[in-house]
Amino acid sequence: MSLISLYTDGASSGNPGPGGYAVVLKYKHYRKEFYQGFRKTTNNRMELLAVIVGLEALKKVGSQVIIYSDSKYVVDPINKGWLLSWVKKKFKGKKNPDLWERFWQVYQQHQVTLQWVKGHAGNAENEHCDKVAVKSIKNKTLAIYYAYEKIQCPA
Repeated sequence: MSLISLYTDGASSGNPGPGGYAVVLKYKHYRKEFYQGFRKTTNNRMELLAVIVGLEALKKVGSQVIIYSDSKYVVDPINKGWLLSWVKKKFKGKKNPDLWERFWQVYQQHQVTLQWVKGHAGNAENEHCDKVAVKSIKNKTLAIYYAYEKIQCPA
C-alpha cells in the first residue's frame, strides 16, 4: 500500500473568533483539498479539525498515513504518548474533548505518523494550507460549530 500524505493547518482571527482549516491530501499522483471556515472557534480547534477531516476523507481502513502539521498541540500528544492516558480518562479536563474523541475514533482506523513541520518555513504544502485556512475565514457564509458555541442545532 502506498503512503498517503496529509498536510494540514488551522487559523483563527481572535482566539476565539472566526477560524478555518485546510487540508491537502496526496496519494500517488492524486491531490485533493478540503477547507472550511467557522464563525466562532479557536486556532487549536482548527488545527485538530484539519487532521480529523483529512483522516475521515480516507476511503480505506488501515491506510498508511503521514500527517504534516505545524501544530505542537496536535503532534505532541501522539508523539509523546500523552493521548493514551487522555483516552483512559475520557479526555476529562482536556480542552476540546469533542474533537479529541473524534480524532481518536478515526486515528485508530489507520497507521498514522505525525510529523511536526515549522510553520512559515518554506514547506510548500504547509504554506498553501495556511493561506487557504486564513482565506476560508473570509468566506461570506461561515459554518456554525454548534457544540462549541453551546447553542442548539436547528432541526
